[in-house]
Amino acid sequence: MKIKIVLRDNDITWQNLLPLTFVRPIAACRIGILTVQEKWEKHLSSIVSCLPSRDYLKSNEIIDNSSLFIDSSVLPDFELVSTIRTMKEGDRLVSNGIVIAEFGSNTTTEIDYPGRVSQLKYPYDFFQKNEEELQKDYQILTQDQKSEPLSDTNRVIGKEVFVAAGAKVSCAILNSETGPIFIDEGAEIMEGTMVRGPLYLGKNSQIKMGAKVYGATTIGPGCKVGGEISNVVFFGNSNKGHDGFLGNAVIAEWCNLGADTNSSNLKNNYAKIDLYNYFEKKYIKTDLTFCGLIMGDHSKAGINTMFNTSTVVGICANVYGADFLPKHIPSFSWGSSQKLYEYKIEKALETMEIVMARRNKKLSDRDREILNYIFENKSSF
Repeated sequence: MKIKIVLRDNDITWQNLLPLTFVRPIAACRIGILTVQEKWEKHLSSIVSCLPSRDYLKSNEIIDNSSLFIDSSVLPDFELVSTIRTMKEGDRLVSNGIVIAEFGSNTTTEIDYPGRVSQLKYPYDFFQKNEEELQKDYQILTQDQKSEPLSDTNRVIGKEVFVAAGAKVSCAILNSETGPIFIDEGAEIMEGTMVRGPLYLGKNSQIKMGAKVYGATTIGPGCKVGGEISNVVFFGNSNKGHDGFLGNAVIAEWCNLGADTNSSNLKNNYAKIDLYNYFEKKYIKTDLTFCGLIMGDHSKAGINTMFNTSTVVGICANVYGADFLPKHIPSFSWGSSQKLYEYKIEKALETMEIVMARRNKKLSDRDREILNYIFENKSSF
């Protein structure tokens, strides 16, 4: 009998990763090239299911108690996967108090994993761990694969540049000596762009003319980016199409940053930053010196918007204005630094439909249910 493998959310971890997890389980988040679910499927050569901790995110899929359950915040590597493959029913794999995996619901044998475990615990882990994940995903995806040729209009430094079928690159400088560069199907790098790897440019995404992109950066599918970008993770279908700086940041899906939007990633006094945490419902201390914008799905910023260091924006926020905005902008907010109003769900859904139609996508009934639930219960998050 084939074993069912399930990536299971821990609810406290899921809350700590908000606002990036409001509309998705942890396994659907992208880091490196692949989502967490896709990584495990590649490593295990098997279809993997997701088990969210919150009912409003659960599907109708039936999960068997005899499944192999893996903590969805844990990122796979070859050593860990090799150990998980040896597990038998009743085994529990742990590391420093973290339950990495359980085979079945009635565990009888606890196994201590001696190796290193990489885990997503807070939103900033996405950009901090992105370089390692880009390297690992690049090796998996390019193994025994042949890159398409680049035109001689480009200047290529280093040997780790992979170009998928249908990608277009013209008059760009690509430096892979600092990390691999993966340009996916249908993606485009326009003239005058300068890239220092590692970089993933997703399917049908675009880097606009004259952009400066520093690694480790992930630009998921369906994005348009420009200006100056450094160590940023875009989940997908989001735009930062114009000049302005964005660094050490995580942008979820269907977001848009208007022209000349800038985000600070370093305090003027070089002090360690505090970051709003949804589980604690307060700002928490971190050991970070660099941290920029954390933005949830469907949020937008008007032209010349200024985000302070380590600003956290919930989902479906629409903000604008020339002054620095608050460092925490709740979900379904509309306004400026002077005043934030409630962004009505009907108006938010109307905008989403227009935005998604521009990518030939449709807001599904399931999407509507999730967004309505979050709107109606936003005070509880």
